[in-house]
Amino acid sequence: MLLNVQSAGCKKIILIMLLAYVLLFLNAGGVSAHGVELEFTERSTVEVTARYDSGDPMAGAQVAVFAPGSPAEPWLTGVCDSSGRFFFVPDPAIPGLWEVQVRLAGHGGLIRIELAEGNIEPSRSTGFSGLQILIMAAAVIWGFVGTALFYSRKRA
Repeated sequence: MLLNVQSAGCKKIILIMLLAYVLLFLNAGGVSAHGVELEFTERSTVEVTARYDSGDPMAGAQVAVFAPGSPAEPWLTGVCDSSGRFFFVPDPAIPGLWEVQVRLAGHGGLIRIELAEGNIEPSRSTGFSGLQILIMAAAVIWGFVGTALFYSRKRA
């Protein structure tokens, strides 16, 4: 056993912390989202769908579309509908990497769409990387271990 917990009070505190940790991750679907998922579908127009990690649509989110070679000034701006969707028709005379930025109340994301000779392909570089998730999980676990060690120390 890693910890030498002497008092029943320390054992209760550690048990309550572990229970809260488990409940937090079991109830993660109910927590406010911070990440954003963006998708698009090719039709006669490009459809960008923006929603939070929880699946709720980003209704009313601000959208800025940037044409290739013009990253400083939006080619088109608009707002997502009540389902978190935004439609636009890229100029086929401007092939290259189009960028669509979606923002609402401090949350947002960016999706890149490659347009070359009529073919539209998404870039799959959205969300947290595996390394970021691993570092966040390690920080949470280390916080619980440090708290448990603090409460399990011998008092003079």
